[in-house]
Amino acid sequence: MESEHLFFTAFKVFRFLSRDSYALVDREGRVIGVLAGTLCDGKWDIHMNELEEVIRKARETMSFSKKQKEHFRGEFPSVSVGNSFGGGSKRPGTMAFYGKANRLILMSILATTGFQRLIGFTNCTLSLAFAANTFGLYRDDLNALFAAHPKLVRWFGNSVLAGCSFNMGPYTVTWPHTNKHNLAFGWCAITALGNFNPDRGGHLILWDLGLIIRFPPGSTILIPSALLTHSNIPISQGEVRYSIVQYSSSGIFRWLYNGLKSDKEFEETASPEQKRKRDDDRKARWGNGLRMFSLWNDICRCNSPK
Repeated sequence: MESEHLFFTAFKVFRFLSRDSYALVDREGRVIGVLAGTLCDGKWDIHMNELEEVIRKARETMSFSKKQKEHFRGEFPSVSVGNSFGGGSKRPGTMAFYGKANRLILMSILATTGFQRLIGFTNCTLSLAFAANTFGLYRDDLNALFAAHPKLVRWFGNSVLAGCSFNMGPYTVTWPHTNKHNLAFGWCAITALGNFNPDRGGHLILWDLGLIIRFPPGSTILIPSALLTHSNIPISQGEVRYSIVQYSSSGIFRWLYNGLKSDKEFEETASPEQKRKRDDDRKARWGNGLRMFSLWNDICRCNSPK
């Protein structure tokens, strides 16, 4: 999928799931983005405001490493929770908390009703509406990860996404970037929180598609973040913005594909036949990845009145 040649349009969909959901559809009819909005629930805004308050207090009490403060996404501390793989490790593991106190603070965020409802909303958006194929892959591979590595903690309950980052602002405005360590055809769920005027700032920019999208507090947008260059419009002075990003590292999928081995271990131990198969699979990977995207016409048929 060459994003500079994509032709997209937006469709209103599934009011039963969300107040204002839209799909971004490319010229081949593939759903390549979801403006999921907010859940149709009178308590949703209350829970999101409570989640924002917990993150605000966490920012005031946490200590941040240099790595958490200095990164390619923007000038704000970003802390991650969950499981990942990379950086020379031999197998997937829990992302660093940088101290017991930080761990307890982050666990308090995960335990909130707002966060638990948010991961449920993300699961439903993927599985019931827009990305059933990818949802199935994420679910099956995450289950396989925990079966192969039972000492790993399943941080997010029934979520099919392995990791989550809290961008703790208070001025969370990202620079143009892609998340190259995420699965190329996979999804990243971004939720905006805070106290800012969404008509004046905080918009999500999808540079490859020429889109500027209004992004109010409490709402969620899903994109293939390894493919699409994205950033935010600045918010006004005195305003506050945080964000929560749910995702899965591509390294986890590679480790499972390699037979529970890193790429280096696979190259050192694989037979010539296994290496040839891997090369063939690599050539087919992009086409297989494209087929994971849901087709808009199929979604319409599945949800049309019977």
